Amino acid sequence: MIAKTIYGLEETLSQELQRLGAKDVEIHNRAVSFVGDKGFMYKANLCLRTALRVLVPIETITVYNEKSLYEAIQSIDWEKYMDVNDTLAIDTVLNSEQFTHSQYVSQKAKDAIVDQFRAKHNVRPDVDLDKPTIRIHLHIFHDVCTVSLDSSGESLHKRGYRDKTNLAPINEVLAAGLVILSGWDKRTNFIDPMCGSGTILIEAALYANNIPPGYFREDFGFMRWHKFMPFDEELWDTIFDAAVNKITNHEQKIIGGELSPNVAKKAKENIKLAKVDDVVSIRNCDMKDFEVPSGRGVVIINPPYGERMVKDNIEELYKMMGDTFKQKFAGYNCWILSSNMEAFKHVGLRPTRKITLFNGQLECKFQKYEIYEGTKKIHKLEGRKD
Repeated sequence: MIAKTIYGLEETLSQELQRLGAKDVEIHNRAVSFVGDKGFMYKANLCLRTALRVLVPIETITVYNEKSLYEAIQSIDWEKYMDVNDTLAIDTVLNSEQFTHSQYVSQKAKDAIVDQFRAKHNVRPDVDLDKPTIRIHLHIFHDVCTVSLDSSGESLHKRGYRDKTNLAPINEVLAAGLVILSGWDKRTNFIDPMCGSGTILIEAALYANNIPPGYFREDFGFMRWHKFMPFDEELWDTIFDAAVNKITNHEQKIIGGELSPNVAKKAKENIKLAKVDDVVSIRNCDMKDFEVPSGRGVVIINPPYGERMVKDNIEELYKMMGDTFKQKFAGYNCWILSSNMEAFKHVGLRPTRKITLFNGQLECKFQKYEIYEGTKKIHKLEGRKD
């Protein structure tokens, strides 16, 4: 199988798969391949925090042009996977000189499949882009086309808990990745002082309390399969119950701050939908007025990147973040995700770690700032004495 992910989260996903019990785990670009049985496919869809979808490859074919693509897709016996009265959808990802238009490739492949059924039965299956019986995934790299069935259906970032969003909500898979990459120990304080609709806070709460990210979803692609790896409801229930039994109930302090009263209200509603309102709280305040709980912890901020802001304002915002870190967050590891490398300079602190990640199409840096109590120099001297 192949689990797809966001650029920069491959290693994190690989570790997740190994912990779940996957065999032969290998890292690729934006994907991790692994071996597992039907039950493991269910578990991967339910439990992986940093996977976008779980694919089951069925054929690898060589394609040179649209004619060879059509013929190769038609050479597959599609009755192994679906009936004439089933529905299908095709997604295509291209990295090829010969093929440049993914929708056109999807259309051509669809024609090949429906023509095969029409030739045999005189009727053809329908397309259903929303909830097809089988969702087919084509990945063309140069002239090699991997044909897979998508066991997830909708992308796994659609957890099912988020109802209200603000203008640019962060993808849940990316949010979970940030939490894991930050090295948070699940016990100390966790703060997002610019929390928007609350996604990073919710993912932190799910992670800390071992709540499966797929817990809220009522639908996965594999639930509609009936010919290839037919859906086994009893097996699914067993795996679901086993995952739910591992949920813990720790009393971490997971706190968000949000300046806009309207957005703060949306965040509270999302937190309630995710059933983590017992561990996550939201304060309606500016970051510089945020009251920081004593102790240590992790801060993660996904601030505006400046696409819709005046240059002076964005620089001022990043300066404020750096100043507030220094003044209020001693003992914390503070992280910022942004695509604005110029604005980062105005934080005024030296990052101790930089990780490259993509937020949608934007190449970002996830930068860590260790905020010491007192100055760094004193800590180094103290370290020598020890």
